[in-house]
Amino acid sequence: MNKKVEERIQSSGPKKILACDGGGILGLMSVEILAKIEADLRIVNNKPDLVLADYFDFVCGTSTGAIIAACISSGMSMDTIRQFYLDSGKQMFDKASVLKRLKYNYNDEPLAKLLREAFDKQLNEKDATLGSANLKTLLMMVMRNHSTDSPWPVSNNPYAKYNDRSRDDCNLDLPLWQLVRASTAAPTYFPPEVVTLGKNKKYDFIFVDGGVTTYNNPAYLAFQMVTAKPYAVNWKTGTDQLLIVSVGTGSAANVLSNRDGVDDLNLLHFAKNVPSALMNAASAGWDMTCRTLGVCRHGSAIDREIGNMVSPSPNDPNWTGPKLFTYLRYDPNVTSEGLKVLDLPDIDPAKVQVLDSVDHIPDIRRVGIAFAAQHVKIDHFRGFIF
Repeated sequence: MNKKVEERIQSSGPKKILACDGGGILGLMSVEILAKIEADLRIVNNKPDLVLADYFDFVCGTSTGAIIAACISSGMSMDTIRQFYLDSGKQMFDKASVLKRLKYNYNDEPLAKLLREAFDKQLNEKDATLGSANLKTLLMMVMRNHSTDSPWPVSNNPYAKYNDRSRDDCNLDLPLWQLVRASTAAPTYFPPEVVTLGKNKKYDFIFVDGGVTTYNNPAYLAFQMVTAKPYAVNWKTGTDQLLIVSVGTGSAANVLSNRDGVDDLNLLHFAKNVPSALMNAASAGWDMTCRTLGVCRHGSAIDREIGNMVSPSPNDPNWTGPKLFTYLRYDPNVTSEGLKVLDLPDIDPAKVQVLDSVDHIPDIRRVGIAFAAQHVKIDHFRGFIF
């Protein structure tokens, strides 16, 4: 059992959760936002070597968010994670052969190799598993089990049913890099990942990107895991007991062109647009759920009717029930209007909205840096500083 994780689960005092959305190379926006958070925490705590694993007790993510979450949980600094994306971004999206592109656009081997090398180096062990004793936080990654048609939030929670070391199919024995790769296996972009469970009685499951579940934004799922009885984590709720920080990869509505009529809404149109529409709606829905159940200290407007639902304090409620946690949502608006507000009118919105936009990494970073400078404030974390 990972003693560090067990101690963090059982320790007294307020708990902090970080949830990272999916979004491919757009995850660099999240990286820059998190880098600002890390830098601010270093200053306020007078700890120049602090990393986010020192601050957050539980880190979770979906797709590219799973990469970021696993890297943070391993103890990497945000400088190291940024460099991983910068050095490896284009290799992650290695074009598949023309014949293979009938199934998917990119090869899986480069990403798998990069992940394996990064985790082995950081954790100082070969073929590090989900149960590695060197992981510093509670960690969860969201993927979709295509074999069973169900979302699979896989964690290193030592009290979870399928993490029992006496089980032949204990999830803690699975390679960390493979689980991260499974969470990033976006359909049409990458081939699925086949994960073999069991030591004596082996069986295979086919996994695809967790972003095609309703948990591309895993913030509420994380709240469930630490409070619902079956998971046995049993953290206290309360605005002074639990902080959830949710970080996105840029939002922009896919508005129908004025040139498109009813006759253009054919099978191809819906095949291309329905998955992203469902993912965006689910992400916004969980965001609104968290802003309702929690005291939201920061977040952009969800829509024109709801607004941002920011509540300065529990005494200024935005619903009729009790508040269960404190909540922050950082997610850049990458429409042309949003980029103008960030003083980035020269950036083409279309170039920072696509998950494989590796030719525009500098602009993606600029969005994250500008957003963080405008929106990330250490005061948002009051009550949850060491």
